[in-house]
Amino acid sequence: MHKILIIGEALIDMICTDTGLHLSNGNNFLKKAGGAPANVAVAIKRLGGNVDIVAKVGNDPFGQHIIDLLETFGLNTNYIFKDDKYFTTLAFVSLLENGERDFFFNRGADGNLNENDLALLNINDYNIVHFGSATAFLPGQLKTAYHKLFQKSIENKSYISFDPNYRQLLFQHDQPSFINQSWQFMEKANFIKLSDEEALLITQTNSLDEAVKVLQAKTNAIITITIGKKGTLLIAYNQIEIIPSIEIKAIDSTGAGDAFVGAILFQINHLHFNEIQSLDFMSWKKMVANANLAGAKTCEYYGAMEALKHLSANLFKI
Repeated sequence: MHKILIIGEALIDMICTDTGLHLSNGNNFLKKAGGAPANVAVAIKRLGGNVDIVAKVGNDPFGQHIIDLLETFGLNTNYIFKDDKYFTTLAFVSLLENGERDFFFNRGADGNLNENDLALLNINDYNIVHFGSATAFLPGQLKTAYHKLFQKSIENKSYISFDPNYRQLLFQHDQPSFINQSWQFMEKANFIKLSDEEALLITQTNSLDEAVKVLQAKTNAIITITIGKKGTLLIAYNQIEIIPSIEIKAIDSTGAGDAFVGAILFQINHLHFNEIQSLDFMSWKKMVANANLAGAKTCEYYGAMEALKHLSANLFKI
């Protein structure tokens, strides 16, 4: 079976359950394993795919919790490395009464995934390589390793998937660096997943129509732009169409985008590179509709990985 490789952060979200309070005043926190790359890996595995994730956690109880949880999903954790010097990365979040988030990012081991760790991987084992890390564009060894793996994937003619996973609270003081690095990946990627906000930010435009024109001019990738309740905008082969979302009673959208990406990668992974490149627009429409279903399914439950448990191999047919 063809295999997918995912690189990026596996971390712990510490969610303040004292609604409306700043972190400094919060007393109660809920521990949730997270990180977009880890979520995508879980989604692929739940759908029946073959996937590895390469990441770094601390040699501490939080890192062990992440490893144990991923193993409960049946994931191979041989490439989840433990760092003896740095703690597992923690993201503290509190939702304020005005709808804003109070956020503190306590970065640790995830940023220290390095080239020596990647040397243990054989890139030839992987049909698809997915780059979807919110933290990989921050300074650190992960940034270097991330870019190196990207170059190796290009040389190996792997099918490259990219999701920028912009986090305003991480890059609010350095948006130009985020945008520039995103373009380095998007100009070479084969598949790109964006949110509507990311599309506007990265293209530096004021409307989705303008953003689409810039994207079409600068990359030949298949592009999907999630546009909330309306569905997903599919851009492929100079054709553009909105694939409607699924009618649900949404409870929590956390992880929906990761489920969407996982569903796309799962569906194309049985094909060789040239076969994926030969898929027509109708085939992509069907796959995006399936991915919308996977994303919607996760919105019916609280928490990313808790919701991903409800994906299964019989969710849709390919």
